[in-house]
Amino acid sequence: MSAHFARPDRHPALDGLRDRRMLRELAYVDGHWTAGDAGQTFEVSDPASGANIGWVSKLNADQTTIAIDAAAKAFPLWRDLLPQERTAKLRRWYELILEAKDDLALIMTLEQGKPLAESRGEIDYAASFIEWYAEEAKRLNAEGVTSHLPHAEMIVRREALGVVGVVTPWNFPSAMLTRKAAAALAAGCTIVAHPSSETPLSALALAELADRAGIPGGVFNIVTGDAATIVGRLCEDSRVRALSFTGSTEIGRLIAAQCAPTMKNLIMELGGHAPLIIFADADIDRAVDIAIDAKFATSGQDCLAANRIYVERSIQDPFAAALTKRIVELRVASGLTEGTDIGPLMHERAVQKVEEQVADALARGANCVAGGKRHQAGSLFYEPTLLTNVSDNALIMHEETFGPVAAITSFDTEDEVIARANATQYGLVAYAVTKDGARMLRLGRKLEYGMVAINRVKITGAPIPFGGVKQSGLGREGSRHGIETFTELKYLCIDTH
Repeated sequence: MSAHFARPDRHPALDGLRDRRMLRELAYVDGHWTAGDAGQTFEVSDPASGANIGWVSKLNADQTTIAIDAAAKAFPLWRDLLPQERTAKLRRWYELILEAKDDLALIMTLEQGKPLAESRGEIDYAASFIEWYAEEAKRLNAEGVTSHLPHAEMIVRREALGVVGVVTPWNFPSAMLTRKAAAALAAGCTIVAHPSSETPLSALALAELADRAGIPGGVFNIVTGDAATIVGRLCEDSRVRALSFTGSTEIGRLIAAQCAPTMKNLIMELGGHAPLIIFADADIDRAVDIAIDAKFATSGQDCLAANRIYVERSIQDPFAAALTKRIVELRVASGLTEGTDIGPLMHERAVQKVEEQVADALARGANCVAGGKRHQAGSLFYEPTLLTNVSDNALIMHEETFGPVAAITSFDTEDEVIARANATQYGLVAYAVTKDGARMLRLGRKLEYGMVAINRVKITGAPIPFGGVKQSGLGREGSRHGIETFTELKYLCIDTH
């Protein structure tokens, strides 16, 4: 039995784990669980209650280098496996994740706070990337080039980059790891991953299952600890040939600057500030369903969340009334409570940011028609909130919210709302609701976003290229483009004279 489970102060919900080995508190390096030389730890707690979940190893820069050493040593052997052999190991990892879904979801809800139903959905989503890329490993084909030179045969092939650094956020602690790692592993790369210190236990549980699946030591490493220390070492080590990061635009810029001296491939999914545009021809009930899903999933802590809701003036009042009714019905509670819609925010900073944005919007003339303050469920809970008549100058119309606050403003013409929706440094995803087919096509062309969703919210998945434009990122994740990111093109020219 783990020492953790012997402690009297452990979170009581941990007794619900079917397999207690899923709760790992040591880092995973070179196929071994390690506390590092210093033996330092940091606490992981439940944002809903503040209760302790575990004490996780805090590795330093030198120990990060040891993980890079292991990944570099393992790379040639992993790269040189037949694609079918990598496929078999990834496929087994996928199967084990689905078998452990309940335990993985419980761990995620405990450390991240999202409702259990959402956590279960994320585990399915996370597993889907491994299944997809297990198959894509067999499809990295060479291509022939029609020669422009006499007596020459030309071949272009894709080769694995090498060691890949992976840095993942706390809002989707499992899916963001598998979306990156599965693609890189399928290409033949090895991984050194750093999960957010708020939610490291989900990543460590996935490492436990990767070990059981037979993924060799050194191929998949999880280094826990201080982000600046670990990520800094990943950036400066020239053996790390690519770095894949999901997080804020501000941190993304810093990482890009740190990686410049070693000329790494960068794959970055950064900030979002999604508009949701609702036209007068929309079905109001359907538009409300879309607004609820686009704004309040993961308690609004999602880079895909609809931050700005533009409603054509003629339907603004009935839409706002219908949305208000739905918002006040959302259930706020611990994610462990069945039927919860809104869980806690991740930390005090997140709550303070929401409070600042709401206060600023009200000061600029907005109306609060639902919510507007912390919820009695606990210090990190915030009431699902609706603001109407929000000024374009308000902070909430320019900055990511990452909380359960919907902001509505009106518009009069299509050209006007497109210009307002595009007036941002971000360009991850945009949503629109309309019955006009020609308008759907116009929006798809004119909205300056990497992804555009018309009349629906769920658009992501393993087969599609996920990513943004402008300050929302570099490159794409998912689809065949996601695996190509972790390869280099090599051109071979053979004289046949």
